[in-house]
Amino acid sequence: MKQNELIAYPYQRIMYKMKLILLTGELLMANGAATAQIMRDMLRAATYMDITPDKLHIHINYTTIMLNINGDGHSYTEFRKCREHGVNMSVISDVSNLTWIAVRENYTLEKYEAHLRRIQRHCRPYPLPLGLLCVGMACGSICKLFGGDWVSFFCTAFSAAMGFIVRRICNSYGFNHYAGIAISAFAATFLACFAQSVSGTSTPSYPMIAAALFLIPGIPLINAVDDMLNNYIMAGMTRAMNTLLIIGSMTFGISIALWAWNITDFTRVPIHPEDIYISQALAAALCAVGYSVLFRLPWKLLPVAAVGGVIAVDVRNILVVQFDANLVAGSFLGAAILGSVVQKATHWFHTPGAVLTIPAVIPLMPGVLLYRLLFSILNITTIDAQTLLAGIRSGVEAATVVIAMTIGVAIPTIFFRPYLEKYQKQHMEDLLLQRYDEEK
Repeated sequence: MKQNELIAYPYQRIMYKMKLILLTGELLMANGAATAQIMRDMLRAATYMDITPDKLHIHINYTTIMLNINGDGHSYTEFRKCREHGVNMSVISDVSNLTWIAVRENYTLEKYEAHLRRIQRHCRPYPLPLGLLCVGMACGSICKLFGGDWVSFFCTAFSAAMGFIVRRICNSYGFNHYAGIAISAFAATFLACFAQSVSGTSTPSYPMIAAALFLIPGIPLINAVDDMLNNYIMAGMTRAMNTLLIIGSMTFGISIALWAWNITDFTRVPIHPEDIYISQALAAALCAVGYSVLFRLPWKLLPVAAVGGVIAVDVRNILVVQFDANLVAGSFLGAAILGSVVQKATHWFHTPGAVLTIPAVIPLMPGVLLYRLLFSILNITTIDAQTLLAGIRSGVEAATVVIAMTIGVAIPTIFFRPYLEKYQKQHMEDLLLQRYDEEK
């Protein structure tokens, strides 16, 4: 029996249904979901409400969701604006699960809305002391992954934690988003310069590189590439422009801090891994957990993110160190193996794949390469052609690494998309048939 034959009055309370579908999309958009994820969950929510996909039209850009439903001899259209964008993986996971649970347990519309509102109210960050600890741990671990020693790790962790406090203060006073990022990057880098001058570390440049990386727009950058790969070109380009503005703001703040300390060049330090020993695996796990807390991943998934970070980084390091692969190839295969493992893990932990892959893949992010490009552009009047060309080469390599990472984690979806979509469609039809039988 076809699904549309089961529906008696699909357009009853249509405006209320549209409100709930839009609220579902808004929660996902405001908390860091990619456009493809928003589209999938909105379509699933509509199907739960007995509105078939052939009657539903959704248009999504960076700040607006437009919903149109054609049927019953009428056309209904609603818009929803979403100007605040953050990251909360718990919300993404909970909303995605809700769209399945609502069908399985035959929720009323009122119960569905109550659950959405509960998710919306409880999307709070981890406690500030834990956030400070994990931000410091994440940036310190990146310093270690780049080749810094343990003294540099603690210098970076302290500087990043202080920069994080400055970022929260800027937000509390309503500073411009990009100005707050520049001020926080300045504070973190300035403290890193001071710490390395008094600590006696053997790798003094690494804290200056890593201290502000808690601001790196990893999720917007990955989502931008994901959107464009899934043919959401305009949304992807807007996310990419936002990413460039964030990185530009970080670079400006870092540049001012370096100027204050009369440091002219710090980006030429090598960032390729030098070993594949246990310290690199530990740093990868700490980094993944640190960013997971920053991204508000559910508690129960923190160990999963840690294991994912170890897999991605160790695979990359083995390829780069042992087999002399380049950074792009190593990052791609590390992300691809991680994506393959996560594809199975999503069924174990009942959460979208992006919730598990993004925090785990962040340790592969080539932040320093982007710095080199932007510093070359900022100093274009004082550098020679060879230095400028090296900066451009670093920027191209960084973009290639990001694309390779994004494609890598998406490899299972790319190859098995028809199967996955067919499986999910059949599962939804089975749930709807079960609900229909129960209502009879």
